[in-house]
Amino acid sequence: TTDVTGTIELPADKEMVLPGDNVSMTVRLLAPIAMEEGLRFAIREGGRTVGAGVVAKILK
Repeated sequence: TTDVTGTIELPADKEMVLPGDNVSMTVRLLAPIAMEEGLRFAIREGGRTVGAGVVAKILK
């Protein structure tokens, strides 16, 4: 596992995501890491897991 800081870009019609919601989003990492499509990840904030997902597509 690794910890990498990044930003999340939600679709224009979404201001926030609530528990139980599913959404496609763009994540921009501040540092490059090795990953591949299908990789599972967790989103953490303040030491708590606030989301989880799967890499659907890697954008250059």
